[in-house]
Amino acid sequence: MLLCEIQDRGYTGGISQLKYYLADFKTVEPDPVVRFETPPGKQMQVDFTTISRHQRKIKAFVATMGFSRATYVRFSEHDRQEDWLRGIEEACQYFGGVPQEILFDNAKAIMIERDAYGEGRHRWNAQLLATARDYGFVARACRPYRARTKGKVERFNGYLKSSFITPLAATLNQAGLRLDVATANAHIGPWLERVAHQRIHGTTGIKPQILLDQERFELIPLPSRPQPATQPTSTRPVPIENFQHPLSVYDRLLEARL
Repeated sequence: MLLCEIQDRGYTGGISQLKYYLADFKTVEPDPVVRFETPPGKQMQVDFTTISRHQRKIKAFVATMGFSRATYVRFSEHDRQEDWLRGIEEACQYFGGVPQEILFDNAKAIMIERDAYGEGRHRWNAQLLATARDYGFVARACRPYRARTKGKVERFNGYLKSSFITPLAATLNQAGLRLDVATANAHIGPWLERVAHQRIHGTTGIKPQILLDQERFELIPLPSRPQPATQPTSTRPVPIENFQHPLSVYDRLLEARL
């Protein structure tokens, strides 16, 4: 009917041409954003993100608690199996307990084969399963192409780069220094305590530190003989002093920015 009316007004094309033209004017409703929330102590999301500075890359293991959005970060040169496992153990010690489950992506260093024993039954790395058994958590995998399932830790990755990496790298650059793993690990602890965990979180509307203080009561106790964390909450870790990067330079640079 519509085509006949348009043709009466002088349109000489066919229906296919008309549909092609009108397609650009259709309003496409975006998929609704469904927030995936978990109760205190239920889940920790973990990920590795790559930081590129001056043609050099370093890795950052990031672990975010699902309820509080409190986060632990550890920098390294690689994202191998041992880096994943060390990051998980240190994160649990940093938070003072173990979540019921840890959510991973499909990293080959951790997952050998997805759905190997049926849907949702994956073949995990043997060392990861041993760590899960010792610490008492369940390993879970993010569904493929569903990044929002692990969105809490991935959103923090962007915040980490813009609010920590970029300012620190710019400050070091002023002194002719380059950001490296040791330097990043030396200053991430205080930044987490004083900045990241004290900000009003955009989703919860509450400081992560306040919610973490509640969440800690719901965590599984740590193993009886845990390894000491390298990033304690109240003591700043520092790199070994050397001639290339003297600690006094780092301290002056940070004091100047503060």
